[in-house]
Amino acid sequence: MTELLQKVRVIDPVSKIDELFDVLIADGYIKEVASHIADIHSDTQIKDCQGLVLGPGLVDLYSHSGEPGFEERETLLSLLQAASAGGFTRVSILPDTSPAIDNPALVAQLQNKGGEIGRMREKEKTNLSPLLPCSPAPLLHLWGAITLDVAGKQMTELADLASAGVVGFSDGKPFENLALVRRVLEYLQPLGKPVAFWPSDRQLTANGVMREGVDALRFGLPPIPASAETTAIAAILELVAAIGTPVHIMRVSTSRSVELIASAKAADLPITASTTWMHLLLDTKAVKSYHTSLHLDPPLGNPSDVVALRAGVRTGVIDAIAIDHTPYSYEEKVQAFAEAPPGAIGLELALPLLWQYLVETEEFTALELWRALSLSPAECLGQKVSAILPHQPAELTLFDPQQIWKVERKNLYTLSQNTPWLGQQMKGHVVQTWC
Repeated sequence: MTELLQKVRVIDPVSKIDELFDVLIADGYIKEVASHIADIHSDTQIKDCQGLVLGPGLVDLYSHSGEPGFEERETLLSLLQAASAGGFTRVSILPDTSPAIDNPALVAQLQNKGGEIGRMREKEKTNLSPLLPCSPAPLLHLWGAITLDVAGKQMTELADLASAGVVGFSDGKPFENLALVRRVLEYLQPLGKPVAFWPSDRQLTANGVMREGVDALRFGLPPIPASAETTAIAAILELVAAIGTPVHIMRVSTSRSVELIASAKAADLPITASTTWMHLLLDTKAVKSYHTSLHLDPPLGNPSDVVALRAGVRTGVIDAIAIDHTPYSYEEKVQAFAEAPPGAIGLELALPLLWQYLVETEEFTALELWRALSLSPAECLGQKVSAILPHQPAELTLFDPQQIWKVERKNLYTLSQNTPWLGQQMKGHVVQTWC
């Protein structure tokens, strides 16, 4: 199938281009990019793309799958469909499933299922809804677990998992044992796979559910000091400096954390870092509603934290924006704020909301946002993203920043609805992806 996208706004962080072009796509490749393409075959499907945005496919660094173990929250099929509908062409799931992704057999099983879903999606000919594009399934990547047991004291067979094809290693939970972290960094050094740590001192976190500050006092919720994150980051940085193994720091959420990471990068430590999309959009004031989908871990930051995180992403101190899609059933989330499990969905909502509140307000350029959602997360995984140029693979996302739609069950692929935007109108929607 050959498609001609006419007068589409091409945003390419690889080539640093933000211009209007015609783009010809055929047989999974970009055939031509020009200001005007007139020489086309009679069977070419022509699309008027004025007002639409075309960029490299989005890459999610880490999210959660319900399957295996909690299929009522999310299956691999619904996760990949949600990712595609949100513009993602690659999605990486954390190993905290049940059973955990801690052995090569399970890695192979999930990879095979991801492949089956991809083949099924390619054969689909009908849409479930006018808002849900019938696109190929994204590439599924798996993070391999670092530890075997709940206490986190025994390492998995890291080399076997690396050979099985995991994208990297992470438990997706705070580390408790610094001696084990040191050993992990020593073992992983020759394997050449990313390792990601979530810095959070659970003794300092205690029973807190909200970032320490004036709003926590006002809303009467147990606070979590910023030092719960920053002391853990400082410990990671010391180990990286001593051993030299590259590390990715997940879920950065405080202004002081940004400062620590900036200093470490200035000292040429081999680190990358990410924050999540909700930590860029909302601060502690939003918790006034006590909506349980605003109970996150780490918690939403104070206004000064959000300012620092946004600046960190724009300057590249914070390399990437992760989605950290965390589905829960309705019953699990219908509790008191402090009792509800932390986390929110986001694969289908992140791009529209980030575009609306960061790009349309001119706080971010379109290139800065797209870089943090595509090129940079891929680089954090040791992967590459192709430029939007002739002869390159067509791994692309077509986005309409003006399309209005409503966040409700029939317009979502994900099985869960734990989002504070449920029932609200949204501006911006993905039209199509090419994988």
